[in-house]
Amino acid sequence: MKALQFLAVVLTALALVPGGAHLLVMPNKLGLDEAAYFSVQEIYRGWALLGIVLVAALAADLALVIGARHQPVPFRLALVGVICLAATLAVFFLWTYPANQATADWTAVPDDWAALRRQWEYSHAANALLTLAALCLVTLSVLRWRPG
Repeated sequence: MKALQFLAVVLTALALVPGGAHLLVMPNKLGLDEAAYFSVQEIYRGWALLGIVLVAALAADLALVIGARHQPVPFRLALVGVICLAATLAVFFLWTYPANQATADWTAVPDDWAALRRQWEYSHAANALLTLAALCLVTLSVLRWRPG
């Protein structure tokens, strides 16, 4: 169980890295003009592979929920953590992905690019906060665990 707990915390923390990076640069990026913004967006090429970390974190956190099913407090904490992490997928597919599609992954400039930028940036901010909540909840679940 300790190895699973460790894996759940580490993978959830790693899942926070890309969203945290997006959140930290967001204030600077929102002020960029069209040309600068589209230029900066090129740094995210290949970041889709980080979805593997999210899937691994979801799997580890779900395994933690199952492992904690006989301990009410750790179980509930881990379950809400998994729900927060799963919610990031909903945010991604409802707001981030459509903005990526409308801009051909930020290589085409549609008329409403500024609105799409806000949608994209704020969806990443929401995901960073949801992942941070998941990390806190999973960590609390591990800390509340009682062997035996």
